Amino acid sequence: MKSCGSMLGLWGQRLPAAWVLLLLPFLPLLLLAVPAPHRASYKPVIVVHGLFDSSYSFRHLLEYINETHPGTVVTVLDLFDGRESLRPLWEQVQGFREAVVPIMAKAPQGVHLICYSQGGLVCRALLSVMDDHNVDSFISLSSPQMGQYGDTDYLKWLFPTSMRSNLYRICYSPWGQEFSICNYWHDPHHDDLYLNASSFLALINGERDHPNATVWRKNFLRVGHLVLIGGPDDGVITPWQSSFFGFYDANETVLEMEEQLVYLRDSFGLKTLLARGAIVRCPMAGISHTAWHSNRTLYETCIEPWLS
Repeated sequence: MKSCGSMLGLWGQRLPAAWVLLLLPFLPLLLLAVPAPHRASYKPVIVVHGLFDSSYSFRHLLEYINETHPGTVVTVLDLFDGRESLRPLWEQVQGFREAVVPIMAKAPQGVHLICYSQGGLVCRALLSVMDDHNVDSFISLSSPQMGQYGDTDYLKWLFPTSMRSNLYRICYSPWGQEFSICNYWHDPHHDDLYLNASSFLALINGERDHPNATVWRKNFLRVGHLVLIGGPDDGVITPWQSSFFGFYDANETVLEMEEQLVYLRDSFGLKTLLARGAIVRCPMAGISHTAWHSNRTLYETCIEPWLS
């Protein structure tokens, strides 16, 4: 297609100079008629909520994305809300999988996952079990990726007679594993029981042998970037370094990600991701657990740069 300038040149050769002068006032309209270069649209964003949450909790995050990345298709999945978020995590993974498949199918360039708290574990399992996922950035927002070992209000409400020191008696039973919280309860003082009883976290961590381990690791490594967000003032995730794949040893000393066996053995791909520069850690102080998805500074610092 000829440019507007070349079109005017041809007309100048064919028309008297006076006619060219008459056409000059219409030049802006002619320029508008030339198609502008196509600007690539932003990849769709899928948001997965945490324990006792619903899509309403993410209204501020939705506003931020719409302001900074107008036109982005954002889907806050409205599944397993409220008390339904206590359902076993594998059941939730299946439900969320059915919801994300059609979104991914319509986005050949890839999608972004923003997954908050318990939702971060749901999303990590999704990355493991989906052979053809196209996740560009998996943003884990204050999620207990290496498990939880702390007395929180949630636990006191669910198990009022139990403290963290003896909660393993409930969580590491078949009955306890029917609650999502117990699926990632990680008692550093009862490691053998955890490895034998955990029906979720020990499996996606590759800490226990299972026939899908190799395939799950391969699937997980399809992700473009793993963005880990958390901080010391969270108040719920315990230890807070679990958001960065750190966790307690038997003496309740926190070992960072690079000191964890799952990293050293590269059980599900952490070491490989770090080696290729695909892991981003974004610690932020001064943010409580329920404020991660509504803090504008956190969004601009840790989330927005990865929403390509």
